[in-house]
Amino acid sequence: MIAGYYIPNRLNEGYGLNKLAIEKIAKEGYTLIITVDCGISAIEEVEYANSLGIETIVTDHHEPMDTLPKALAVIDNKRKDSKYPFKNLAGVGVVFKLIQAIGMKIGISENEYLKYLDIVCIGTISDIVPLVDENRIIAKLGLKLVEVTRNLGLKALLLASGYSDINSNTISFGIAPRINACGRMGYEEEALKLFLTENKEEAIDITDKLNKYNRDRQEIEKSIFEDATKIIEKEKLENKNSIVIGADGWHHGVIGIVSSKITDMYFKPSILVCFEGEEAKGSGRSIPGFDLHEALLNLSPYLEKYGGHEMAIGLSLKRENFEIFKEKFEEYANEKDVNKIIPIIEIDKILSIKDASIELAKELDTLEPFGEANKRPLFVFKNLKVDSIRALSEGKHLKLTLKDENTIINAIGFNLGYLSKEYTIGDKVDIAGNLEINSFQRNR
Repeated sequence: MIAGYYIPNRLNEGYGLNKLAIEKIAKEGYTLIITVDCGISAIEEVEYANSLGIETIVTDHHEPMDTLPKALAVIDNKRKDSKYPFKNLAGVGVVFKLIQAIGMKIGISENEYLKYLDIVCIGTISDIVPLVDENRIIAKLGLKLVEVTRNLGLKALLLASGYSDINSNTISFGIAPRINACGRMGYEEEALKLFLTENKEEAIDITDKLNKYNRDRQEIEKSIFEDATKIIEKEKLENKNSIVIGADGWHHGVIGIVSSKITDMYFKPSILVCFEGEEAKGSGRSIPGFDLHEALLNLSPYLEKYGGHEMAIGLSLKRENFEIFKEKFEEYANEKDVNKIIPIIEIDKILSIKDASIELAKELDTLEPFGEANKRPLFVFKNLKVDSIRALSEGKHLKLTLKDENTIINAIGFNLGYLSKEYTIGDKVDIAGNLEINSFQRNR
């Protein structure tokens, strides 16, 4: 019997395969577990499953330890002995390749597994893996299936997102946050139900729940971010090589997003930890040039568990070890000369405002799908005059118009609202950004 339980992968927040779930599976009489996007570091848990007579197939894409779980099979494109030519599949991509291999082995028509490319595409784009090689093919073909999807849950989610065009942007900002929110808020089963339901009314009902979870997540995220920035200012961590902070009461499902914002804001590797009694769970994000997973490997004596990859990790530790871990992490970051790593904006081309047109934006869209390692082309516009400037969304975003001789262009800077206080009308600025078509009330 195959385990029918859904064990959510919250590796970056410390979940995944665990003994409690294994015990529940054993009581139900199941004899096989297949993990998805987790399990590569579950050495003890797989041993425990073995002791109960349960075999495990691990499918994962995170960095393996020196020792692999003693499972029936361990499928991970980052295994050091892997001969598979592409190392950057998302967790969902690894599962898809397993399904494809089984299908080819037993002679199933390829249509039987290719029909799931819409879901595989969503997982690949959402996981922020490089959209090159096989990932690009999965995303490109998958988006075509998303447009005509027969999945009632996905249809309802697309409608609720408010996006009229189906592209990588729709997935990244319309679909992924809603799916992730229910997992982060502790209701991961709802996302599974959404994609499995064959009832239209149920799909709409679950989508409404996902929208609510997403709103709740945004409120909690905002609160934690405000707490975190106060701690950073109080402890003057902006002058350090790293930012490691912790607090009681933080939601462990949301700290990863806040860590990402902190890293973007201060351009330093960051780890946020939430305390739960004498235990602590953390999530971290890094900057290009600093391997976060390698850092934890070197500091493992202070940790209970950890996993992830170069740019994103999850960990757990004893509360009593937090301060020493924080100190040692800062020392490690100092040894790696993190303060000498400077942020670089890679510009594709210098344009004038006159060059910016709907026709050019349409041509750029042919390069879709955009994502990690295939970013939307970035242009720089030099020496523009600020014609108007203001903050939006309670100071979160920046809205401005820019002038070059008699030509005016609208611009928006997401999460750049603080700049509204640094510039005034008439200032000359250089602007780096993307070209997108904005449709509103039949105007483009």
